[in-house]
Amino acid sequence: MIDQLAQILLHRKHTLSSVESCTGGGLAAYCTELPGSSAWFLGSVVTYSNAMKMKLGVDPRLLSEHGAVSEPVVSAMAQRGLQYCDSDWCIALSGIAGPDGGSPEKPVGTVWLAWAQGDRIWAEHQLFIGSRHEIRQQAIDRAIKKLILLLNK
Repeated sequence: MIDQLAQILLHRKHTLSSVESCTGGGLAAYCTELPGSSAWFLGSVVTYSNAMKMKLGVDPRLLSEHGAVSEPVVSAMAQRGLQYCDSDWCIALSGIAGPDGGSPEKPVGTVWLAWAQGDRIWAEHQLFIGSRHEIRQQAIDRAIKKLILLLNK
């Protein structure tokens, strides 16, 4: 799957960056496992804490009104990542990987993902199941699959 993403990005001469919370840099690690990824993957910002999200430029009001695991926050993360990394595309992820931290409104496995390109942002909510590792991996896999779909439109 990462090979396919790399080929599409290289063919289009597009670059990718990420802003990650619940995946803790896992998406970046997955991208950079591929030799030559520096031709299309520019970098990542791990904003695990709300303080780091704000340092990136996420409006503190979004965090207080919606929480870190929300569409407005993950969309802002993606948009700020585009600007910070100066990439063509940015993927942002924020979620609750567990085993603790869930609530009835946002149970463990809740993940918001966003993909940004220019002034366009696509966001979606997913509810993954499994262990912490499995939830994080499912989020990474979904992020890549959806980007491939967006690139092929």
